[in-house]
Amino acid sequence: MPASFTRWLWALALPLVLATGCATAPLQHPNLAPASDGEARQVELSATPFYSQTAYQCGPSALATLLQTSGVDRATPDTLAEQVYLPGRRGSLQTELIAATRRAGRIPYRLEPRFEHLLDELRAGHPVLVLQNLKLPRWPQWHYAVVVGFDLDEEQVILRSGTERRQALSFERFERTWQMGDYWALVVTPPGQTPATASATRYLQAVVPMEQQQRWEAAIAGYRAAAQRWPDNPASHMGLGNIAFQTGRYTEAQGHFEQAVAIDPELPSAHYNLAWALLYQGERSQARQAAERARALAPEHPRFGRAVSALEAEASERSR
Repeated sequence: MPASFTRWLWALALPLVLATGCATAPLQHPNLAPASDGEARQVELSATPFYSQTAYQCGPSALATLLQTSGVDRATPDTLAEQVYLPGRRGSLQTELIAATRRAGRIPYRLEPRFEHLLDELRAGHPVLVLQNLKLPRWPQWHYAVVVGFDLDEEQVILRSGTERRQALSFERFERTWQMGDYWALVVTPPGQTPATASATRYLQAVVPMEQQQRWEAAIAGYRAAAQRWPDNPASHMGLGNIAFQTGRYTEAQGHFEQAVAIDPELPSAHYNLAWALLYQGERSQARQAAERARALAPEHPRFGRAVSALEAEASERSR
């Protein structure tokens, strides 16, 4: 069978752990590059929803804010609490927030731990969910809030936080609490949109679990958005081809694998998967050629090195 895109090209997930933080590390905001021509110095996403957070319910409330903004109208703190709130911990872990986002049909994208990326996402109209420690490293008080704006001149960020619809914090005070949360930040964009600061690798890592969980609609939207933004990256076509193959659309799968081959002719997995798409359409001669190419490119690989024999065995089985 075709090689799973998730097994050989990208890591399956980014680390998701409770933050430990280091309050003595240098702060980033004093070294922010000056805003370039055309970049906004003040942003406030005033239309962002607000849910007043009761005790320990900051996770469901903050996530509801992001999901509502991305178009998931059914997302409310009450509906999300059942998915993300852990009574034993009196709060929510990042893993639960990520999982609930996927269940809502959205791609959760974790930002790189960079202050300027936070500002760039806000400039792009994307509120950002952040993890803060409101007390001390040794006696933490973990808290989720949503950053909805900033003012470079006043050096302030604006948050939806707790019972405050518009909480203004200085860059320094905010960053210290965020730094102790390891700069953990999440963006959720509407289908077909990529975060402003996304890299191809990091974004595709966020899309892969949607494919693994057979959330086809969201995965397809994510891969298509990636293909449009990074047209020279074959991974999005591999993902789209894998979904098409898994859902029995072999001609469509062939087209995507051929696009991946055109982008990177030296990618053995693209030839290997193309071989299977061709075989399932009865094109045995072309399928063998593609399998031979995969084997030639990676003869020592445990899968691609046996591409021809595996294909021939499947062809024999299908002819019975």
